[in-house]
Amino acid sequence: MAAKAGAAASFMFMLFLLNIACQAQLSPAFYDSSCPNALSAIRTAIRSAIASDRRMAASLIRLHFHDCFVQGCDASILLDETTSIQSEKTALGNLNSARGYNVIDKAKTEVEKICPGVVSCADIIAVAARDASAYVGGPSYAVKLGRRDSTTASRTLANAELPAFFESLESLISRFQNKGLTARDMVALSGSHTLGQAQCFTFRERIYNHSNIDAGFASTRRRRCPRVGSDATLAPLDLVTPNSFDNNYFKNLMQNKGLLQSDQVLFNGGSTDSIVSEYSRNPARFKSDFGSAMIKMGDIGLLTGSSGQIRRICSAVN
Repeated sequence: MAAKAGAAASFMFMLFLLNIACQAQLSPAFYDSSCPNALSAIRTAIRSAIASDRRMAASLIRLHFHDCFVQGCDASILLDETTSIQSEKTALGNLNSARGYNVIDKAKTEVEKICPGVVSCADIIAVAARDASAYVGGPSYAVKLGRRDSTTASRTLANAELPAFFESLESLISRFQNKGLTARDMVALSGSHTLGQAQCFTFRERIYNHSNIDAGFASTRRRRCPRVGSDATLAPLDLVTPNSFDNNYFKNLMQNKGLLQSDQVLFNGGSTDSIVSEYSRNPARFKSDFGSAMIKMGDIGLLTGSSGQIRRICSAVN
């Protein structure tokens, strides 16, 4: 038993060292010599996309999150279905929901024009999320670069590991802890729901059958989300400022105006109530913690060095 315990401890320590080594290979200056205009090219593409479709800011932040939670931040979410690849695009949490693939493709095309075969799709997703945040009033932060792209994807893992809209607080905390993220990280990242929209089927149960919801808020939401039908009808996650990155999301939760169950559980008499309350009072702290959590999330499951590849086209392996 002691030998087995020792072996397990050694294995975990090796994983820890491997993760540290991978993180050490990432740097905000990674492309300074090999492709000095990469970040400006990506930023131009992202700003143009959001100027045309304000909702795209939320979609690009979510795309980075859904990439990192499945196999790590390796652009596996961008791979199309083939005979050997089960695309994550058709996973339950992404199908008819995840957006922004074409925006990443556009940014990749522009970068390839100036530096072919240098900048990974995984890094473009990470930079796009940061640029999207900054464009709509959220924090800008230094994105560590040097990720490489996967040659595989996993719809099975995506179905198993992406958080769902109906989950409990305990389940959410556990999911994030499994990725090396704390409960505070989880609450800060959930604050991205200050942007974007949700489909009727994701919040129907809450607006008709939950007791921890403001009556007027529920009534308003029912107008466009009937008990039957209209499953794909969209509603803003934040009714007050749906296109601006601010801390109204947390103020809404404190008034029982969280649209999704997975939102309201963050303020429902549990261990994260104090964090929600803090962020509702201190928008600067929320934005700072959000930036830090995004950087931390960007370190999940990295491919660096000679691992993976630099895809020429983000939707297909070379």
